[in-house]
Amino acid sequence: MQIKDIVKKVKQIEIRTRKKTEASLMGQYHSAFKGQGMTFSEVRQYQFGDDTRRIDWNKTARFREPFVKVMEEERELTMMLVVDISASMDYGTKTQLKREYVAEVCASLGFSAAGNNDKVGLILYADKVLKVVPPQKGRKHVLSIISNILSADYVPSKSNLDVAFNYMMSVFKRKSLVFLFSDFEDEFDQKILNVTARKHQLLGLRIYDEKDMEIPDIGYALFRDSETGKEIWANTSSARWRYNYAEQQKQKMRQVKDEFENSSAHFLDIKTSDDYSKSLYQYFRK
Repeated sequence: MQIKDIVKKVKQIEIRTRKKTEASLMGQYHSAFKGQGMTFSEVRQYQFGDDTRRIDWNKTARFREPFVKVMEEERELTMMLVVDISASMDYGTKTQLKREYVAEVCASLGFSAAGNNDKVGLILYADKVLKVVPPQKGRKHVLSIISNILSADYVPSKSNLDVAFNYMMSVFKRKSLVFLFSDFEDEFDQKILNVTARKHQLLGLRIYDEKDMEIPDIGYALFRDSETGKEIWANTSSARWRYNYAEQQKQKMRQVKDEFENSSAHFLDIKTSDDYSKSLYQYFRK
């Protein structure tokens, strides 16, 4: 994409996402995450209506009357957008490429965070971490992040989610809100996922095109893996072949979803023709 095309695209995304963000997502984002980051402030005597989960049992036993821990809400959070830029994300058969759809979702999340005075950062990865935009506040910073996603060189290699997780763990010590975008076509280490999900609030967003799941009848066709370069011929006229392909894709994605949920992370499946704001809204409410 030329620079002028990227600037035009960024402006279009800002206009499209502004209404969605202001109308619903920003309020839900605030209520979902503000208050989750709590720091200890003091201990005081129990008062009627206090949350019993905050009782300081050591001090209560010592003075033989109930005391509670007073917690203070952290004033700002950090949102990290972790985006897969392997070649399979530079693909689409409907209204837009997966990369463009990801940029739009990131814009909505970023503007929600900016509207709540939170920092937003970006990690672009494929077989390794390729670019990092440190977390900052503000609308202009979010626009810069969108531009980085759109203008990235999408790499013809397998994505390595483990290197992205390891980078997050080594650099970002404080608990962050991590939104991970990928089509999850490649494998990852369950143990590394478990550690990351314990350290950060993690949501995996699988962004996919409908042709990722089902291939139409187009006769004999040559298929090329955009990441490995491997080529195969297939008879797509065979109903059995098309069924087996679709079932394999469904089974693989069920496994990914189970692995995320077993690690106490969250997972969303979003098709590029779907309204992502509904999925995010329901996730925030949940």
